[in-house]
Amino acid sequence: MTTTFDAQVTAALFDATGAIFALGDGSVRFDSGEFNAAHDGAILCASVHPSGDGIVTGGDDGRVVWHRRGEAGLLANAASGQWVDAIDCAADTGLIAFSAGRTLSVIDAKDAGFRRDFVHERTVSGVAFDPKGRRIATSTYGGACLWYARIADQKPTLLKWAGSHTSVTFSPDGAFVITAMQDSQLHGWRLKDAKDLRMGGYPAKIRSVSFLSKGSLMATSGAQGAVLWPFIGANGPMGREATEIGYDEGSLVTQVASQVGHSLLAAGLNDGRVWLADPAALGLNMLKAEKGSPIVALAMSRDATRAAWADEDGNAGVVVI
Repeated sequence: MTTTFDAQVTAALFDATGAIFALGDGSVRFDSGEFNAAHDGAILCASVHPSGDGIVTGGDDGRVVWHRRGEAGLLANAASGQWVDAIDCAADTGLIAFSAGRTLSVIDAKDAGFRRDFVHERTVSGVAFDPKGRRIATSTYGGACLWYARIADQKPTLLKWAGSHTSVTFSPDGAFVITAMQDSQLHGWRLKDAKDLRMGGYPAKIRSVSFLSKGSLMATSGAQGAVLWPFIGANGPMGREATEIGYDEGSLVTQVASQVGHSLLAAGLNDGRVWLADPAALGLNMLKAEKGSPIVALAMSRDATRAAWADEDGNAGVVVI
């Protein structure tokens, strides 16, 4: 399936049923043809709902909305009235976390009365649940913060590193927190001792990070190929070199997508192409060989049988792997 939308796609995701695209005009489009328009303005972030049915979106209207096929419902409003910058959902606990300005908010998909708001000193740029869905990491200027999702009054654990941190993720084993930084590098912390990991050498900003191969590899965008960092053993990538696959000096990888339980990696390029590879094997399989506008969104289905892509001109597609 390929299609062209009237607005730029800001996120591509797979729920339990199929591919879903969130757009800059505030609408959500499903690969089955359904359409929801629930935001007054652009959708800035999206995550699969904890139930696996549909997606939760945050917009520049300060609304958090649950979209299912043919149905959309308001879940929350940002406490500050500011736009919602980042969002993540935890399937195990049913919690939804989102950021607006300096505030991290947590709501419960099964309990409409539950809400926690945690205020930071600086603007929150990224939000991520740990693998168990009980702690939340936020990225901000000067490092990352760790919060317990359900505890009302607490002080966060601070993971400090100078500079502007633009997104955050946990390793699948929960042992490391990794942030992307404004100055084209990654930074990480091993949580058991807060030891720092510096991962640099990128020619461009890292806009996409994804784990694969049972969490033993972390793939990133930001270079002429997909950069792979080893996460094996207690030290993860500490003292190890990254490898690169799909290197092409004429293009840059803008998006990566994978699933932790599978070994396949998809990568979208700034020349519009999309490729698929298994890091343990040789060669690339082109999922989209035609060149065009830069790929701005990329996702892989949970069973690693389909990929969804979108470029900055609103062109999008779903490909069987």
